[in-house]
Amino acid sequence: MEKAVVHVALAGLLLTFTSTLPNKDDWNIYTFHINSTVSGRYATTVITSRVANRMDESKEIEFHVRIPKNAFITKFRMFMDGEVYDGVVKAKEQAQQQYTDAVSRGQSAGIVSSVGRTLEEFKTSVNVAAHKKVTFELTYEELLRRQLGKYELQIHAQPMQPVKDFKIDVHIHEKAGISFLEVKGGLSTKALANAITKTLTDKEAWVYFYPTEDQQKNCDSCGEQGMNGDLVIVYDVNRDNLLGDIKKSDGYFVHHFAPVSLPGIPKNVVFVIDRSGSMAGKKIEQTRTALIHILGELAEEDFFGLITFDGNIAHWKQELVQATKENVDSAKSFAKKITDRGATDINAAVLEGTHMLNAHEREGSASLLILLTDGDPTVGETNPEKIRSNVRKAIGKKFPLYCLGFGFDVSFEFLEKMALENSGMARRIYEDSDADLQLKGFYEEVATPLLIDVTMTYAGGTNLTQTTFSQYYNGSEIVVAGQITNNNIEEFTPLVVAISKSKKLTFVDNNATVESTGTTADKRVQRIWAYLTVKQLLDKELQLSGHEKEKVKKEALDLSLKYSFVTPLTSMVVTKPPGENIEVLHKPKEGQPPEEIEMHSAHGQPFFAQRAPLRPGGKRFGLKKQSVSSRTIGGGAGLGGGAWSDVFMRPPVVPNFLMIIDVIPTAPDVVPTVVPTVEHTFLLKAENQSHPICFDIIGRTKLKLLQDPSSKLSVNGELDSAPGFKKIVIHYKPDSHVQIDASEISIHDEQNVTFYSWSENTITAGSVTLICRDKEIDISGSNFRMVIFLHQKQMMKFLWLVLRQATFSNAEGLLAVKTPDFKVLLKAHSPTIKIQTEETDVKRAIAVDYSIPSAPAMECWHSPAEVALQRPLDVFIVHQL
Repeated sequence: MEKAVVHVALAGLLLTFTSTLPNKDDWNIYTFHINSTVSGRYATTVITSRVANRMDESKEIEFHVRIPKNAFITKFRMFMDGEVYDGVVKAKEQAQQQYTDAVSRGQSAGIVSSVGRTLEEFKTSVNVAAHKKVTFELTYEELLRRQLGKYELQIHAQPMQPVKDFKIDVHIHEKAGISFLEVKGGLSTKALANAITKTLTDKEAWVYFYPTEDQQKNCDSCGEQGMNGDLVIVYDVNRDNLLGDIKKSDGYFVHHFAPVSLPGIPKNVVFVIDRSGSMAGKKIEQTRTALIHILGELAEEDFFGLITFDGNIAHWKQELVQATKENVDSAKSFAKKITDRGATDINAAVLEGTHMLNAHEREGSASLLILLTDGDPTVGETNPEKIRSNVRKAIGKKFPLYCLGFGFDVSFEFLEKMALENSGMARRIYEDSDADLQLKGFYEEVATPLLIDVTMTYAGGTNLTQTTFSQYYNGSEIVVAGQITNNNIEEFTPLVVAISKSKKLTFVDNNATVESTGTTADKRVQRIWAYLTVKQLLDKELQLSGHEKEKVKKEALDLSLKYSFVTPLTSMVVTKPPGENIEVLHKPKEGQPPEEIEMHSAHGQPFFAQRAPLRPGGKRFGLKKQSVSSRTIGGGAGLGGGAWSDVFMRPPVVPNFLMIIDVIPTAPDVVPTVVPTVEHTFLLKAENQSHPICFDIIGRTKLKLLQDPSSKLSVNGELDSAPGFKKIVIHYKPDSHVQIDASEISIHDEQNVTFYSWSENTITAGSVTLICRDKEIDISGSNFRMVIFLHQKQMMKFLWLVLRQATFSNAEGLLAVKTPDFKVLLKAHSPTIKIQTEETDVKRAIAVDYSIPSAPAMECWHSPAEVALQRPLDVFIVHQL
């Protein structure tokens, strides 16, 4: 089966001081977390960093994060001295007015951002008092685009110093099924490779990256200042249904269409290559290298042409010829002799390429026109509007035009408009050492057409995103979203019609049912529709003028504001403590170089900074009832050594944690443990043992799960008649706690109580942040991280708690128990475990492991609780939660 890989680009964080060079004795990044959830190819990423000012005076600290270019920031927050400061998304004009007002009051205000290949930067800063801390939180969302048969998640990390509490958590949930998962990139090399843990089940994948401070200095791009590189996660989804994967929720739907096992369509392709004087040197060398490689990849059934241009046009052949070995070798010889000279007549060159394709129409073939240029038109027709009009009329929607802009001198917006108007796309080729690889990579994306004239129809659907596509290429994916009229799923019928190698195909599945999703997924499907709609409206607005342009622009703006997307039409006003600078943060456009903007200091003196609009946003920590547990397998070492799991964590990163299980009947040769309905079974794993120890706690009991005297944190849980906990309470400061049960979450802050449902995206309680993923709540604080899972057995719902990581030194409670070192002695009368010098008879049992979504059965050694815990059970009993 064809592989569809997702290279998800995750963000990296960079925190520095703006006034001086970083000095590790002056400041400390003590927490750096990236938490990303991918479900239905839609990624929501939350970035958190906590920084302490170690100096005896206040210091300005800068938050600097790199995010994927295609993402929209949706939330930004700062936490200082118990106060929360939220960024607000506004129309660009309103945000700019607030910026101007700030300058007129003598406050500093500005935008600092830059554009890279796949990432763009978000920056802001805040003044932190002596020996105080600040927490930055950022959230962004992105619909992953399938390229070359893959989706990729790229995580860039450059924290400028080793960070004690550094972790990246990625959870991928695809109901179509995941067929493979890989982790690559510079951060997976040398010692850092040992900090990566990955797990793959049928429909879910987890990747954890928890490097120690020492490991952060040992990779291909690491040093004394810590990590500087990428973590790349690649995965594939199953594609068994030719009609594709369709999800609906609460009146919205999203359709992922990527049929496999289709024959390739022969293509007619003309390459139009700029050889003007500005292409001199490395550009023309790399173009020759890439072109020679691409010519070698042509299939023999393809026809091709090659044009070079400056102020004049030169043909390799006057018409398209078949890609025989003889013709390809001749074209390669021509390509080797391409040299730079002259001016730039883009109009004549593109029209000549169009003429060659129009003169060579072949039934059952797909035509492509590929333009590579590095500059603006300088001779012939030089008016961009007139050139676009000429090209649009000549192509007449018969085939796509792809425009590759070499470097930053090119008028990229002109190329982008011309490509979009002709069913293609524009791509910037960066002037780096691998520019030839960039060119080859682009060609590979369009090298194998599988379908042409693709039309997607949805009876019973409305407010649809783009539904017609000139071509569908091997390794790509078409995504359509919309609303279901009156939410009437019975009348909703998707249908795809396309042409494949001389015959018309209809993709329909009369027996298929449109998959419905849960509460949080409701929001996600709707947000995918909004994301796609805004992206396509922005493309459309780029091509229009006058009244039509303003109408489309207003639609995109309204949706951007409704869903809090920071887009080229909106900005985020970063709110700060009174007296602090106000900043207006923009999203940059591709092709827009950094511009110099005037900014003002608090004294009204102007200074200048580089600015390229950025997309700001915020981070959302909280509960989402979406995507199944992102880390359902517990892992890590005990506080004193014993390992919980040989799959995930490694000592000494993670405290030991306990796993609640069911004991169930076993095969005849195994002696089962008989458990009453209110008997709860816990499990302790050890690294050197294939089977864990399990023990019982009987009755409806309140337990001390975790207590850290130094930070005042305590976690208690109540057992009931279900296999797990009825409720869990987290005390994060005196008179304040979070209470979680199977139906809701409540924040009790002194005299105030606030209730939340499991469908919330993010909840913040003091220094504790909660993020929900389907049946999982991810909870993090300054020195711990834990996960609560929601399980259901028959009609009973219950909770299960895992401690992922902690830096407590004197912690107490069940989660802080060290797994004892034990040996299993298989004696004649019964199995025996030996702990130190004591031997205890045990029984063999089969347990359901709730640390994994599929809840598999596993064997364990059932022993008395006091033996497993090495202390009386009473020390863990509490009278109040």
